Amino acid sequence: MTTPDISILMVDDDPDIRDLVGRLLEREGYRMRLAESGSAMDAELQKGSPDLIILDLMMPGEDGLSICRRLRAGSAVPILMLTAKSDETDRVVGLELGADDYLSKPFGPRELLARVRALLRRSGMNQATQQPALRRYAFDRFVIDIDARVMIFEDEPAALTSAEFDLLTCFVLRPRRVLSRDQILDWTHGRNCDPLDRTVDILVSRLRKKLDNLSPGSGLISTVRNGGYLLTADVRQVN
Repeated sequence: MTTPDISILMVDDDPDIRDLVGRLLEREGYRMRLAESGSAMDAELQKGSPDLIILDLMMPGEDGLSICRRLRAGSAVPILMLTAKSDETDRVVGLELGADDYLSKPFGPRELLARVRALLRRSGMNQATQQPALRRYAFDRFVIDIDARVMIFEDEPAALTSAEFDLLTCFVLRPRRVLSRDQILDWTHGRNCDPLDRTVDILVSRLRKKLDNLSPGSGLISTVRNGGYLLTADVRQVN
């Protein structure tokens, strides 16, 4: 069982799915909040920020892509997007807009629970009281605090989503080493995906853009043809 202090907001226009997922996750100890639309979600967000948002892609009125874009404009809350199997293009767009993971409908309860737990674990939630040793690393003009899950650029915090932070951590712990897509997917998601899955490429593109916007011309993440990606900067551990 998990701590009831972890709050999950489910946004889906289908009342049966909302009820099914809500009861499933409540049985696991999560505190569930349910919304049937973007406006209902906004009302819930006024009451407090959740630890995770499960967001349906296809909804009447404002769809999941628009909602995801709005959320990412001011929040790094983990987003699990629910999609139909045929919505590959929209799924890619959702990842590009900042969703951290996706789950295709129909899905089984065990897969849903695994995705939820993985996202919460990666975002620093769902943890026991253990206090790991402080791990801070510097590269270029950045500092990444792995345990506090924050990236700092020239003494100012810089916003990253949970998935982007996990990807950066993967690079920082293995600097100047070519990492294949499969290795990155395994280290960041802990699951197997379709060989044509573009999740890694999209996340790398998002992270590269954010780093380049802060440090123009640094070229911190390089693409290695037929190899994968690598962090080009020297990395050192700092206090």
